[in-house]
Amino acid sequence: MCNVQMKTLIFCAWVVFYVSFLLAMRRMWTGKYVRSPLARSLFMNMVTESDITGHEAQKWYDCCPDMLGEKVQSVFVQSHLDAETQDFLRRSVEKSSWLFTQLYHSLFSTVLSPIISRTSINGFLGRGSMFVFSKDQFRRLLRISPDWKAERLLDLGAGDGGVTEVMGSHFNQIYATEVSTPMKWHLKRKNYSLLGIDEWQRTGFQYDLISCLNLLDRCDEPLKLLQYIKQSLVPGTGRLILAAVLPFQPYVETGGNWVRPKEHIKVEGKTWEEQVTHLTTEVFQKMGFEVEAVTRLPYLCEGDMYKDYYVLDDAVFVLKPQN
Repeated sequence: MCNVQMKTLIFCAWVVFYVSFLLAMRRMWTGKYVRSPLARSLFMNMVTESDITGHEAQKWYDCCPDMLGEKVQSVFVQSHLDAETQDFLRRSVEKSSWLFTQLYHSLFSTVLSPIISRTSINGFLGRGSMFVFSKDQFRRLLRISPDWKAERLLDLGAGDGGVTEVMGSHFNQIYATEVSTPMKWHLKRKNYSLLGIDEWQRTGFQYDLISCLNLLDRCDEPLKLLQYIKQSLVPGTGRLILAAVLPFQPYVETGGNWVRPKEHIKVEGKTWEEQVTHLTTEVFQKMGFEVEAVTRLPYLCEGDMYKDYYVLDDAVFVLKPQN
């Protein structure tokens, strides 16, 4: 009996110490030393500002068209901070202020991170939602009207389905793939048709739009993935919308570990513009795709007890298969 009481006392003391430590860290934490607990942070430099708005936020969208290759300049689309993006940021700031919720999330992540992937932990907790583009930004890239409709959408690596919703209103049938079991639960609750990661390219039908958002750098065989996508699009009208975090740093998450992919795409260039040009000419064109549109957007993620939200630098492409 005494032994059980001692173990209980030690556990309670550990919890009190852990919570106190987190609160102290929150007060002293700075952007210079922050390391996000979210899945993509381990090999990325993530930037965040709680009060960034207006002119400062527009830096997320800055591009120097003269530095883009000749073929890319003509298809570049300038994006801006819009109302839907601001709404996501406000919700992220609000959630970050829920102190006890954030403490629970941090404790849960610390205990399970050695055995469960960060993506699955976020799925369990219902946190870490991503924002790639707004509905208006999506339509401008595809050059479609609000009432435009097509038959099938496939969202590869759909996560919790938040970005899938942005695109879904334009399609009669919505398909999705996802590796994480907790994330699959979220997709099923939204009534999306789930396909296996080795099944979507063998269904016997083709898709009007396939989205591959921030997946190319987290895929074991990215070139094979592009081949499958090209074969799976409706001939002539089918399109691929692809987002890639820049600078391009490919790693694959396996359990709680990160490893190099089997197929390694090396993207050259020091600036965002140089890497976009290299992806266009040395990757997409050689894989049989023509770039119809490209824009610079912030890849936003809900924050935690340390930061209100996180920002990565995205390039979003609309690609058309070449004959």
